[in-house]
Amino acid sequence: MPKKVKLILNPMADMGAAWRVANDLRPIVNAHGGADWSGTVYPTHATELARQAGLDGFDKVIAIGGDGTVHEIINGLMQVPPEKRPVLGVVPVGSGNDFAHSIGVPQRADHALSHALNAKPSLVDIGRITDENERQEYFDNTVGVGFDAVVTIRSHKLPIVRGFLMYLTAVIQTILLNHDPTLMNVETDQGNWQEEALMLVVCNGGREGGGFMIAPDAKNNDGVLDYVMVKKCSRMTMFRLVPEFMKGTHTRFPQIKMGTCKTFSVRSDRPMYIHADGEIFTSFGSNLKGLSFEILPEALKVVTG
Repeated sequence: MPKKVKLILNPMADMGAAWRVANDLRPIVNAHGGADWSGTVYPTHATELARQAGLDGFDKVIAIGGDGTVHEIINGLMQVPPEKRPVLGVVPVGSGNDFAHSIGVPQRADHALSHALNAKPSLVDIGRITDENERQEYFDNTVGVGFDAVVTIRSHKLPIVRGFLMYLTAVIQTILLNHDPTLMNVETDQGNWQEEALMLVVCNGGREGGGFMIAPDAKNNDGVLDYVMVKKCSRMTMFRLVPEFMKGTHTRFPQIKMGTCKTFSVRSDRPMYIHADGEIFTSFGSNLKGLSFEILPEALKVVTG
């Protein structure tokens, strides 16, 4: 076990259930020689804690929370020079836990913590977003533009349902209330095109929303980004595609455009709604119309399954 371990807990993950889970994990931490605990209390706090952990010489940072917590922590770790950058471990106690799924860690929190404390890390790729105003952010799993960003925004406003059902409910709402195709001009290192589209997802991992297999073949250690675009289609077609996305069989439909690349930029004819790993990058009221992505191969050491 590394000499210095930082545990970063989001006590509000999974509607507050993470706090109770973390309390049950204390004996495991004590049995492994202890660790330094920190809890998040405001947005981007995990980013600050992770960055400081690297600068303070911690060998490993373990995220106890959901995809949002991991996203913030990665953005903190990527601000640390590579030679001082701690290893990342993940204990999935969020609503979707898609990054944890993509790296193959145990889904039970106690098993995941033991694994994060003891297993050897592997190098994984990290994506980077740059918008037209030069704002940059890192992502570990997926960035959605259009439809699935609106789904994310709506899911954050659902007070009762949790987990995959929360995202599925938001999907149905979005199909009914936000069926707005956008003209997108795309440039990649593999080619350029223009398309009226409802949804664009740029992927480092394959799953989002706790159970939608957006890019079934995506891997976070292959040095490329996968992209998935849903072309302009009817509401009925979108409803038809929902179960296909859940199974990862949507790739056979003509309304789906997919590919891989190392760089990807998109410009829209209207403001874009964007999420990064389930965290809102731009929301309603945004004027952002331009965005680019790139893959950073083997940028981070992560305890994988």
